[in-house]
Amino acid sequence: MVLKPEPTTPQQPQQSVRYALRVLESVSRHADGVTDVTLARETGLPAHELGPLLLMLRREGYVAQVADGAYVAGESLDLVGAPGSTRRELVELRLQRTLDQLRDSVGAAIYLSRYVDGEIKVTQVAEGPLTPKVNEWVDFRSSAHASAIGKCLLTQLDRDGRRDHLSRHKTARLTSRTITNERVLFTKLDSQPPTVPVLDLQEYALGTVCAAVPLTAGAAVGCLALSLPVEQAHRLRRAADALNRRATPMALSLSL
Repeated sequence: MVLKPEPTTPQQPQQSVRYALRVLESVSRHADGVTDVTLARETGLPAHELGPLLLMLRREGYVAQVADGAYVAGESLDLVGAPGSTRRELVELRLQRTLDQLRDSVGAAIYLSRYVDGEIKVTQVAEGPLTPKVNEWVDFRSSAHASAIGKCLLTQLDRDGRRDHLSRHKTARLTSRTITNERVLFTKLDSQPPTVPVLDLQEYALGTVCAAVPLTAGAAVGCLALSLPVEQAHRLRRAADALNRRATPMALSLSL
C-alpha cells in the first residue's frame, strides 16, 4: 500500500503526541493485530484524526500493517522495551537519522534542543558542507531572547520560569534587531501561536535567519530548529512549515 502525504493542517504537537500514544497503547494490547475500526472505538478518535496518525506511525515504524489490514507493533515501538542504556542509544541514532534526512530534504542545518535544569542545551545537530550550522558566536545559553531556539523554549515556560532564566542571562543587544526589553519580549512570546514556527530574522547573528517549533513531551521542553544564510531567507517560511510537519514524530520519539 502506498502511503499518501500527511495533511498539513496545523496542530499542536503535544496534542498529536497524546493521540499517538493512545493509538500505540491500543495497538500494544492486541498482539495479533487490531483494525482501524477497533482503534477508533478504543481511542475515541474520529477517522479524520486517526487516519493521519496511523500514516505517520507507519512511516516512523511504530506500527506495521499486515496482510489483512490490521495494525501490529512496529520495530520502533519494540525499542521501548529495550534496556535503558540500549534504548537511549538507539533512540539517539534514530533521532540523528531523522535530523539528517530533514537536513537533506529542507536544505538547512537542523538542531534538536532541550531546556534542562534551567539551561538551553543543543543536544543534536545535522549539518553539512552545503548546510553549515550557525556560528555560535554567543553561547546559546546566554541568548535565549534572540535566537529562534531560545525564544521557542521560552514560549513553553511560564512567566516565572522566563523571569528566572532572564535573571541569570541578561537580554544583551546582539544585533540591531535584538529585542532587549523584557516586557516587549514577553508580549511577543505570549502572542506566539503554538502551531506557528518561531522566527529569528538576524536577531541572534547578522547574515543568518532561523526558525524553531516546540517539541513538548510530557514535562520535557524542547524544540526543533533550522538555520539558513540570509541570502536564502526567501526559503525560510517553506522550510519552517516542513519543520513543523516533523514536530509530532520527533516529540513522540522523545516521549517514549
